[in-house]
Amino acid sequence: MDAACTVEQDEIRRAVREAVTKRRTSDDVRSAVRTPAGYDPGLWDTLAGRLGLAGLALPEAYGGVGCGPVELALASEELGRALVPSPLFATAVLAAPLLLRLGTPEQRAAWLPRVAAGDLTAALAVPGPALATAFGLTGGNGGPWAGGGRAGGVQAAAAADGSWRLYGQADQVLGGHSADLLLVAAHTGGYARPRTLLFLVRGDAVGLSRVRVPTLDETRPQARVELRHVPARLLGDDDGGAVLRALAEAGDSVAAVLAAEAVGAAGEALARTVGHAKEREQFGRPIGSFQAVKHRLAEVHAAVQAARSAAYYAAWAAGSAPEERAGGPALARALEALRQAASEAVQLHGGIGFTWEHDAHLFLKRATGDELLFGPVHQLRAHAAERAGLFTYGDGAGTGTGTDGK
Repeated sequence: MDAACTVEQDEIRRAVREAVTKRRTSDDVRSAVRTPAGYDPGLWDTLAGRLGLAGLALPEAYGGVGCGPVELALASEELGRALVPSPLFATAVLAAPLLLRLGTPEQRAAWLPRVAAGDLTAALAVPGPALATAFGLTGGNGGPWAGGGRAGGVQAAAAADGSWRLYGQADQVLGGHSADLLLVAAHTGGYARPRTLLFLVRGDAVGLSRVRVPTLDETRPQARVELRHVPARLLGDDDGGAVLRALAEAGDSVAAVLAAEAVGAAGEALARTVGHAKEREQFGRPIGSFQAVKHRLAEVHAAVQAARSAAYYAAWAAGSAPEERAGGPALARALEALRQAASEAVQLHGGIGFTWEHDAHLFLKRATGDELLFGPVHQLRAHAAERAGLFTYGDGAGTGTGTDGK
């Protein structure tokens, strides 16, 4: 990372940590996720409005701060420590970069300043459990994940007046139940000219139905979005190849930021477990003094530190050396470290750790939920190895496929 930005990065980390410190207890988290919005509006006003996190990685021309993936990753790491439920990931990490990359000048001018100010939340609606596929994290994203012209998914049809209508359903839309703006991936062109495009849909559009669905990880609220001839505006131009390339290129930033968030959660789970091991006594001595417990916690510490290094490097590479494609491996390592830290937290807290209401289970749910959405870990690693050409045969040709050419 650029040493000249170290002071600024430390200030971002400190400011976010101070903002969430007073709202980081499990009771605060559970109260926030059970509100209709699924997060604490007051905290979101602080994070997005006062601290400017929603526009942290957006250009200053649109009211943003003008930073990059590194700063967004550092802020997300602090939010991960407290498992803060907020629309930041859905808005600033998934949706805003696509709006910036693909939108027309008019679309960017209309929407991005509102995102940067925290006045507007956004969500990316991808049919089915296909986020990892859409971003090219577990394979090439050129397949029919948006519907492929068959039943299911979301279909787009052009009207005679040049407008568009969307029909279909997306079942796992992060923040989709409360977002003011939806970016909907839809298939169009049938079999003659098949392509996946992105469309802008207002949250109050006619024919749009959004229902929050139960999830394993309540801190990442999801919605089932149903579209019945919903009016929509095409994002950018009618170029399916550009959409797929933009998604694949944004995948590294998405993975890096998510990895940093997972590292923050893993570090907090480890810290709480170490604190418990110092206080909980058995046979007249703290359980942390037993060699077996020391070894287990040391292994978790090593895993978290390695994952943190990988996440930081991936965030730097996403902004400065995108050809490195470090996001997928970093995310795999971070999710694995979070699962290990959460599992040890449950085990070493003893009987109370096995109760569903204990804080340790919040971290375990986050680890499992993120892997279901953006993994699994073995596929993240397999695709990264394939893109790097580690699996070659005879003439040295790799087996990688996809629109990213890797």
